This record gives sequence, structure tokens and C-alpha cells, in this order.
Amino acid sequence: MSSRRARRRNGTAFVLGGGGVLGAAEVGMLGALLESGITPDLIVGTSIGALNGAAIAADPTIAGVGRLTELWRDVNASGVFASSLLRSVGTLARTRTHLQSSAGLRRLLEAHVPVALIEDLPVRFECVAASIERAEEHWFASGSLVEAVLASAAVPGIMAPVRIDGEHFIDGGIVNSIPVSRAVQLNAATIYVCHVGRIDGKLRVPRRPLEVGLVAFEIARRHRFHTDMAGLPDDVAVHVLPTGDLEPPRYDSLANLRYRDFSRLQGRVEAARGATLRYLDSVPGR
Repeated sequence: MSSRRARRRNGTAFVLGGGGVLGAAEVGMLGALLESGITPDLIVGTSIGALNGAAIAADPTIAGVGRLTELWRDVNASGVFASSLLRSVGTLARTRTHLQSSAGLRRLLEAHVPVALIEDLPVRFECVAASIERAEEHWFASGSLVEAVLASAAVPGIMAPVRIDGEHFIDGGIVNSIPVSRAVQLNAATIYVCHVGRIDGKLRVPRRPLEVGLVAFEIARRHRFHTDMAGLPDDVAVHVLPTGDLEPPRYDSLANLRYRDFSRLQGRVEAARGATLRYLDSVPGR
């Protein structure tokens, strides 16, 4: 955990990282923050963090957390990411690039997030995606909220790139998995980092072909985060919230990209909520 005294900056930011199904922990962290009377002036998110962040930017209340929880339940119940192997193979054979359609997730976002445009949200919100053509991070601060979230969450090989204004975007985790640096750039004084738990713990040398890409991605995402944390200005206060995990979640499993058993997800929500409440209670001066 990290905390530094803020001096000249202004406002509170929630930073929400990527991590697929593990992002249920962020729902618990958000609930604990709002229950503790901590509300955001700014929310920035990546991938599943963009989805969670958009929902809370639309309704930054305890009731909003409840609606976000319902969104997660509906994602699970609708089978958005649980296509049969035959259907996924069929999608891959047809598209040659991805396994899943984004149509189901689009419908759920439109149903659960009642704000169409980013600039109309009651809380300032930005999410990041990776531009294929420019090979760099792109921050969405205006325009269609649903399209921006879909772009930020377009996991390569799982979902199709999202085309916006003639440009193609894929998962923001490729370029900025836990975007603390963006909150700093936007002049936040106090930052609460909601993440999925994969920021520490020793990595293993890959033993199977699948692990090669996963380990490479894990090195890249952790390196960016730790570099950003090491370079924080002295006038920024940062709180990296706890997930409540007894052990670090696996980084080398595709199961982390799927929304399957919500009974497990609910346990993760509650563990993160309890751990974050205890952490916030321990912060001096709160």
C-alpha cells in the first residue's frame, strides 16, 4: 500500500485496472469507497476497469454499485462470454481474428448504463484503448460511452477490434493496464487504485506455448504500473486498495478472461469490499 501527502493538486480519482473476470474485485472496492463516503471527481479505467468505471461514473452511489453488480450477474446469466466451443470455433473460422461477438456485451451495456455520451456523465470519465494504426494509447473523453468501453475491453483474439471514426482499437491493457499515470496527468490530488490483484508475486518461466504470451503480457503490464508508481510526484496521494485474496490470482490461465460462475465472483466482490473497508479504516486522518 502506498500513500503520499497531497499539496497543490485538486480532486479525487478512482483508477480501475484491467483483468477480465477478476475485475469483480473492483466492484467490492468501489462499494467500500462509496460506503466510506469517498466519492470521485474523476474516474479512469482500462478494459474491465472501463466497464466498472463507466457504470459508477453514471451513478456514483451505493445504488450504482448495486446496478453494476446486476450488470455482472446479467453478463454471467446471458452467456456473453460463454459460447460453446463449436460456436467459438465457428466465429474464429468466419472472422479469422476472434472468438466472440461483442453484440451481447453491447446490448447489456446499453441496458444497464443509462448515459449515452461520455461528456454527459455526472463524473468525469476517461478510458483507454490501444490504437492499431497508430500503435499507441488513445484516451476516450467524449463520444459514445458504449463504443469507448467496448474498444477498451476488446481483448485481442477474444473480441474483434472496435472501429471508431475509421480507426481500430483493441484492449487498453496492451498499453496501460492500471492507468495511474493518466490520473496524475489530469491533476488528481488523491488516487484510489482498484485492481485485480496481479501486481506482485513472482512469475514463472513459461512451460507451455500459451504461457509464453501470457507471461510476456504480465511483465509488460506490471512494469508499466511499477514504473508509474515509482515516478509519482510528491504532491499526489495514492492508495492501492487490497483485493482480500489469500493468494495472488493466476496470471497464466485463460479462465481469467471469462465470465462464468457468478457464485465465485460474488465471493471475490465481498472479499475485496471487506479488505478495502478495513484498509480505509486504518488510514490516518480519515
